[in-house]
Amino acid sequence: MIKIQVALDVIEPDRAVSIAKEAVAGGADWIEAGTPLIKSAGMEIIRKLRETFPDKIILADMKTMDVGAAEVEMAAKSGADVVTILAAADDSVLTQSLLSAEKYGVRLMVDLISVSDPVSRAKEIEALGIDLINVHVGIDAQMTGEAPIEKLKALAAETDMEIAVAGGLTPQTAREAAQNGADIVIVGSYIINSHNVRQSAADIRKAVDADEMIKTAKKSKEEEMVEIFKKVSTSNISDAMHRKGAMQGISSKIPGKKIVGKAVTVRSFGGDWAKPVEAIDISGPGDIVVIYNGDRDIAMWGGLATQTAVSRRLEGVVIDGAVRDFDEIQKMDFPVFAANIVPNAGDPKGLGEINVEIVCGNQIVHPGDYIVGDDSGVTVVPKERAYEIARRSEEVWKREKRLFEEIKNGKTLAGALELLKWENQR
Repeated sequence: MIKIQVALDVIEPDRAVSIAKEAVAGGADWIEAGTPLIKSAGMEIIRKLRETFPDKIILADMKTMDVGAAEVEMAAKSGADVVTILAAADDSVLTQSLLSAEKYGVRLMVDLISVSDPVSRAKEIEALGIDLINVHVGIDAQMTGEAPIEKLKALAAETDMEIAVAGGLTPQTAREAAQNGADIVIVGSYIINSHNVRQSAADIRKAVDADEMIKTAKKSKEEEMVEIFKKVSTSNISDAMHRKGAMQGISSKIPGKKIVGKAVTVRSFGGDWAKPVEAIDISGPGDIVVIYNGDRDIAMWGGLATQTAVSRRLEGVVIDGAVRDFDEIQKMDFPVFAANIVPNAGDPKGLGEINVEIVCGNQIVHPGDYIVGDDSGVTVVPKERAYEIARRSEEVWKREKRLFEEIKNGKTLAGALELLKWENQR
């Protein structure tokens, strides 16, 4: 039977044990103390997991690169059954780690993360006498769309080793892994960041044990990205971008409106509304007109421009400047994000440019950048990194949902995150 390994990639020991209990109840077989957890809690977390789960396989994800014998001994004496070593380590490290593993009665799992030629390196590892290998795409690589399935297929055809696979697996991709040679399916985020850990683990168990492939419509990267942006908040995006990308001084004027779309940029001056109106004509469904006006006391957008935008099925407008005719705009229920509302109108002089780099709300915006706006504000996501930022934002969103559930069940935010432990000591 295919084994399910839950990767406890959190930094709070109590949360890790609580998640593990729910994951085991849902069908997880192996429990992994993830590298962040080990770095946070040391070998005490291995001892705690062994005490809590005496009959389960405990894996210490040490990701050892040097002094392999000592690190394997340390993990083994703490209660681990399996210890990970990096495939990128020198063969001498792997050999010494294997000798230590044999001495202390544990297994080695060699992790192929970031190895440029996984098949060739796997053959070398197998020749050393190691029989458990992990096809692993790391979290940061997952955010850019890299996945482990193709690497798994290539490796399964070339080795007799027991193969684990890890890298952003969901029920669909876990089933693919099981059908393409995986003996151990390693799942982290889908389980540990779920607001219902037990059910998510059960979903993986059901998928892995299924006779047929789970059929889901294949989405393009852009479809997946837009779907995520519609789900997450601008606050989630700001967290994912480390507080970058948030416009200043611009807010939603129609509460409750969410916009997601590509920027059509406009640079205008002093209430000149010619270029903003012309930009509507070259925009299409789902586009967002993003305008720098240079004057927050003279409006260059009003009811007539809004009606035109509605007719063209634009997603919304973002203005570093003022709007007017606000009573009409409210009736049209069109998403407007602006710096100010005034009655004064400018004149159509035709100064400015369309689809050039602009600064809006102190953020640089290029044509085609993704704009996400909600009641918290507006964020700019550079088009070159939009897919990655969407994926990272989704991880933030999932973690927050998980924390909401923990708080609803009696924890405090400070307690759940162990804030006292992690206060800056400098």
